[in-house]
Amino acid sequence: MAQAFQSLSAWQVMFAGLLFFGGIYLLFGAATWLLTRHVLPALGIGRVLDPRPLAPGQLRRELAQSGISVLIFGLGMVFPWGLLQLGWAHLDPDAGAGRIALEILVLVAWNDVHFWVNHRLLHTRLLRRFHLPHHRSVVTTPFSTYSFHPIEALMLGNVILLPMMLHDFSFWSLFSVPLFSLFFNCVGHANYDFFPGVSYAHWFAASRRHHLHHACYHGNYGFQFTFMDRLFGTRLQADAAAAQLGAARQRDALGRRA
Repeated sequence: MAQAFQSLSAWQVMFAGLLFFGGIYLLFGAATWLLTRHVLPALGIGRVLDPRPLAPGQLRRELAQSGISVLIFGLGMVFPWGLLQLGWAHLDPDAGAGRIALEILVLVAWNDVHFWVNHRLLHTRLLRRFHLPHHRSVVTTPFSTYSFHPIEALMLGNVILLPMMLHDFSFWSLFSVPLFSLFFNCVGHANYDFFPGVSYAHWFAASRRHHLHHACYHGNYGFQFTFMDRLFGTRLQADAAAAQLGAARQRDALGRRA
């Protein structure tokens, strides 16, 4: 597979990238929507985190912004391909299953570090205007995952370039990055607590933590894990959005009685 990827032309790489990122975005988004809006509630598993309604036109806006991100991510596949063509990076065609598994674990950790750093920068005065389009989704959906300003998409989409220049990864290890990244992103933006019984600090409580990030705007800049927020003191308390959600529930109750 590594040799086949390197033998493609630049146009073929970009076209394949568009199909790949567009396909996984729609597949993962639709599957998460179906699970959290229909299947899991019907089975009595988990709970909705933010009961407030979506903003008018939110899904249409998220899909439109995500289309631009898919375009950037897909066309951007030419950059890792270009590193290989220039000889600045190489793929290991002989990596065994154990090494691939270890590489994926390293890339999962790196993905969290890369995301925290870029996400924190996007919350600075200099760059926050490029992050505000994503935060228009106060109540998130699985389709919020790629709903970025183009600058944010460029910042988050370069995650594999530095690792490629430092180590000869397997093709399959690098291929896993957009898959686990989008999966974790869909979970984080699902507005659904899949495991209400686990603690707020648990890996499986990532949707709770990212829900709070959107509800409060600042804090919880990490991706799936908490180690970067713990290290830099940016983790929100579990009840950080209690005032906003409590006020929303009161308004809803008053509306039903009216």
